[in-house]
Amino acid sequence: MLSTGMARTKQTVVAFCIVVEQPVEGVVHSLQAKDGQPLDPKQSRGGQPLVFDFPVRVAPGPPSSGPKLSGDQVRREGPDRRFVYVCIGQLAGDAASPWSRRMKIDIHDVGSALLDRAARSGGIVETRVAGTGADGTPAGTGADGTPACATLPPTGRRVVARSRASDRHQAGGVPRSHFSTKASQP
Repeated sequence: MLSTGMARTKQTVVAFCIVVEQPVEGVVHSLQAKDGQPLDPKQSRGGQPLVFDFPVRVAPGPPSSGPKLSGDQVRREGPDRRFVYVCIGQLAGDAASPWSRRMKIDIHDVGSALLDRAARSGGIVETRVAGTGADGTPAGTGADGTPACATLPPTGRRVVARSRASDRHQAGGVPRSHFSTKASQP
């Protein structure tokens, strides 16, 4: 479906989601919107995963670099690198937060086979991030127990069916409209 033999103008929209596993409780996270503002802010209660959905336009690219990815949440660095920011604390819209950080999650390395499978099935490319710190701290935190930041390698990547994704959303994060903006203390 996304082979390099297709015309460059041919694009397919593929659903993506980022799952932040075991984020620090009470800390606001959000996607970064096209204009740099917080998009879909939420926080975790009890360490539940936070799930962020966004569409990605996928177009064929040269064989040397693979498909071209673009979209309102997709950022670029150089000719090939594409990534998505998950904002934390102040950058996610919580002015009272002691943190002002971003997670940088690469998506340019999603393989063509995974993109094709999601496009054909109507599934979602799910990328999980954060994992367990080298010192045994909970997933989604820095070595000192604070929210993870900088470039995070995926802990998993797969295509999930939309029905499984809706089940996952019911268990994950609390929308920002459902919590106070009082500062959480480290």
